[in-house]
Amino acid sequence: MTKQKTKIIGIIFLATIIFVMGYFTGEITQKKIVKEPTTLVGGEKPGEEQDYTCGMHPFYVQKGPGNCPICGMKLTPVKQDTQKKKGERKIKYWRAPMDPTYISDKPGKSPMGMDLIPVYEDEGEEEGLVKIDPVTIQNIGVRTEIVKKRPLHRNVRAVGRITYDEKRIFHVHTKITGWIDKLYVNFTGESVHQGQPLISIYSPDLVSTQKEYLQALDYRKSIKESSFETIRESGESLVDATRRRLELWDITPQQIKTLEETRNIRKNMTLYSPIRGIVVKMESAREGMYVQPGMNLYTIADISRVWVEGAIYEYELPWIHLGQKAFMTLSYYPGKEYAGKITFINPFLEEKTRTIKVRLEFDNPDFELKPDMYVDVMLSSDITREGIGVPTQAVIFSGKRNLVVIDRGEGRFEPREVKVGAEAEGYYQILEGVKEGEKVVTSAQFLIDSESNLKAAIAMMQEPKKGSNLDTDLDMSDLSMKDIEAGSKKDMNGMSMKEMNK
Repeated sequence: MTKQKTKIIGIIFLATIIFVMGYFTGEITQKKIVKEPTTLVGGEKPGEEQDYTCGMHPFYVQKGPGNCPICGMKLTPVKQDTQKKKGERKIKYWRAPMDPTYISDKPGKSPMGMDLIPVYEDEGEEEGLVKIDPVTIQNIGVRTEIVKKRPLHRNVRAVGRITYDEKRIFHVHTKITGWIDKLYVNFTGESVHQGQPLISIYSPDLVSTQKEYLQALDYRKSIKESSFETIRESGESLVDATRRRLELWDITPQQIKTLEETRNIRKNMTLYSPIRGIVVKMESAREGMYVQPGMNLYTIADISRVWVEGAIYEYELPWIHLGQKAFMTLSYYPGKEYAGKITFINPFLEEKTRTIKVRLEFDNPDFELKPDMYVDVMLSSDITREGIGVPTQAVIFSGKRNLVVIDRGEGRFEPREVKVGAEAEGYYQILEGVKEGEKVVTSAQFLIDSESNLKAAIAMMQEPKKGSNLDTDLDMSDLSMKDIEAGSKKDMNGMSMKEMNK
């Protein structure tokens, strides 16, 4: 028993020594830590409470880190100089962080149990201005661009189809009756040059008219020495009338001269191509067929100049005009570009496609461009020689008005209403509202505009909250969170939520 007591006493003594050593070691370590001062992110020393704020809602400030109760973003520390500056500012009133319409003359708790936050007198000195901390500006990714005058132009692209120039289509037909004796051009698509023989026609009327012409020449010759002027004139008129009939039948002057010299009557009449082009259609041109005036034998198109029909959307109409330059490319000839111009704009809109047809003309001396080919067309136009333009992403379209956010410097931003013109290659033409040299926000402007609208709403709701008498009907925006919470405790029949749950 004595040995056991000795052993127990030894264990207790050893534990006591270990405890005493640990106590003194911790005391020394603690003193060393206290002697070495450290500085926190915001500039405070240990023992001082660090203020944290939300990048999206700078008016919300709390002690210690955490998440914003409004948007859930991680809070960022407030700089020490900012806190000192706030301490020197005079508080105007206090408001609830979750219900900006609830304000109070002294600090306290909101209806939702949250601490009220101060609103300072120097906030909102200029109506519509939004102040944002530089750290917040960087966190939300605010980018700006300087407004300046620039040439405003836009490239309108469209798909087109090559077709014939309707002013260069010719129809070949005969003016006499007869039978087709021979075809020199006998298939569709054949290329012909101007003056090339097309068809030979045997016509009894042509034979008789040639005989009459030769007889008129002989009669004129016989009365040439007559002393009566009326007789001489009758001979001349007879020759002229017969010659005119041959010319109206498309007998060429050279053929008439040959007839006069050789006095050889031809049974056949040859028709020649009036232009250089391609045969588009052969209708009645077949050997042995009987033809008469009014029958179309050939349709020949001159494709040395072609039309391109394109379609543009109605909102692109301000960018096109007659005589505007156009450029065309084809998949058939990669790397080659053709230059032309707009010659006609349809005066009406296609109902189903909501497009407007435009006609362009292109020279085609080598016949490379074939009708019915599909092409890509680009129309380049200058809306004005020079104008103020801002990036398209800088404009906020709210339906009733158009806004841009102006960077006033030192973290101040101003939403401003503008009058927008046409869009041109990533820029909107600004007719009113912005001056050259100002800075517009090109990203995160929706967040800044939302903050500005929030401030405007608070300013409108402040007076009713302070107990002013309203002569107008109560609006839903005039209800505080306290009123809404009180009203939500009763249903339409007056039954409490607790009773409904039962």
